[in-house]
Amino acid sequence: MTPDAQVLKLAQWLSPAYPVGAFTYSHGLEWAVEAGQLRDAAALQDWLADVLEHGSGRCDVIFLAAAYRADPAALAGIDAEARAFQPSAERLLETTGQGAAFAQITAEVWGDDLPGFTYPVALGRAARLQDVPLALTAKMYLHAFTSNLVSAGIRLIPIGQTDGQRVLTALTPLCESIAERAIGQGLDDLASSAFMADICSMKHETQYSRLFRS
Repeated sequence: MTPDAQVLKLAQWLSPAYPVGAFTYSHGLEWAVEAGQLRDAAALQDWLADVLEHGSGRCDVIFLAAAYRADPAALAGIDAEARAFQPSAERLLETTGQGAAFAQITAEVWGDDLPGFTYPVALGRAARLQDVPLALTAKMYLHAFTSNLVSAGIRLIPIGQTDGQRVLTALTPLCESIAERAIGQGLDDLASSAFMADICSMKHETQYSRLFRS
């Protein structure tokens, strides 16, 4: 597969048009906005930077890389750890729901044997099966993850589309640097200290009026 074909395959997998339902999840942002913690684009950028560097962004890349490198027999264990690492019921739904949808559509289109793992585990395994480079997969995954949350912020805060693109542009180098570091780490390096984002995901479970599933 040529480098251009690899990029285009990842662009398809991580596109908003790929039917994993990413647009239905806010990763706890909806509660954060209701609680007054996010009022503008600058606050959204700071929040997402912390999630990427100190929370699920970096951890997802570690799981993705572990799945990419794993023998098939080890995948179930990696996936079980990814599930156990979720801080709330809704965050578990977020990763398992997207993972199952990704696995189903990818298996139907490309014919690979791809169980319904958590999202980063499923993506890592699919990239290995399709001979897509790990580093490129990790960088594009984090960028797509960030883009989806910026889109949620645009709708929730609300901020304008232009401000949203400024936030995404500012966070793109961080996505790249985190991906480069995290693919060299293992499951023993997992750690998360984005506690406010985790708490917001728990609070969202009982939020009275909601647009998003998490």
